[in-house]
Amino acid sequence: MGKHLLDRRRFNALCATIGLSSGAIIAAMSGAGEPASAQDAGGAKSAAGRTVKFPDGTVVPALGQGTWHLGQGRHPAAVEEEALRLGVSLGMRLIDTSGNYGGGLSEKLISHVIADQRDRVFLVTKVEPHEVAGDGIARACDASLARLGTTYLDLYLLHAPVPSNLFAGVVAAFERLRGAGKIRAWGVSNFNTDQMEQLFRVPGGPSCATNQVPYSLSYRVIEHDLLPWCKQHGMPVMAYSPLGGDNNLVIGDARLARIGAAHGCSAAAVALAWAIRNGNIIAIPESGVPAHVRENAVALSLTLTPQDLQTLNAAYPGPSGAN
Repeated sequence: MGKHLLDRRRFNALCATIGLSSGAIIAAMSGAGEPASAQDAGGAKSAAGRTVKFPDGTVVPALGQGTWHLGQGRHPAAVEEEALRLGVSLGMRLIDTSGNYGGGLSEKLISHVIADQRDRVFLVTKVEPHEVAGDGIARACDASLARLGTTYLDLYLLHAPVPSNLFAGVVAAFERLRGAGKIRAWGVSNFNTDQMEQLFRVPGGPSCATNQVPYSLSYRVIEHDLLPWCKQHGMPVMAYSPLGGDNNLVIGDARLARIGAAHGCSAAAVALAWAIRNGNIIAIPESGVPAHVRENAVALSLTLTPQDLQTLNAAYPGPSGAN
């Protein structure tokens, strides 16, 4: 029987012949026909295998989907919904949004995607700093739940820091939502290391599940102190703009293209595989186009070689003194 099996080199050659990467085929095959219960059992498996664990033990794919510009006419809504659905089917089950993305239009678009597969999707949205006064966090959460068409959020984030004297009230509001079953976990976004330390000093602060910040080959600032701090506290980091952001995309770099060619994948997959290489980063690239989603998903099963990493580190050096 073994003589009929393809070795890796022949398999890659076959994939190249039909215009697909081996990673894309493996990702698609791994997720095909697999029920959500099998993907979630024990929290140790995603469609392509690479996962990250939150402090409470919840395991999610290391690659999710961002939605900052979705639902706002950049592409037809049906195309963007198809892209998100494809991402979920390929293992990118975490979908990140916010109540202020398009004034709630992103959340409304997502509601159509998750309506028949809510249990498969790890749903993340955010509350804005100007909404924290009084019962503002609870009201913002209810508004997001209504737009998303769901009764609970898997993760609710404070989108940007507020003055530290408000941290205790924010944490208390999040914990009330968790007690009511409206959210399963909470976290923050765009906090620096000093702010994280102050957060952890207030009652309930150490229950923070993640910090969502920019991180990519072209923006490695968090490697200096924030990333090591989060790792020390057992907290994964959620990386937005993992391809460099609108004005600093790295996917046009010929060096990434050459590495991608060697692996039979896109430059985007290389950049994303780099971002999630160490097991404590969840990258959330945005794409409203199915073809780009398919390229991105390959990163879940792509392992860069030491030479690849050396080339990328030389091209995009991290901050001086980084761990």
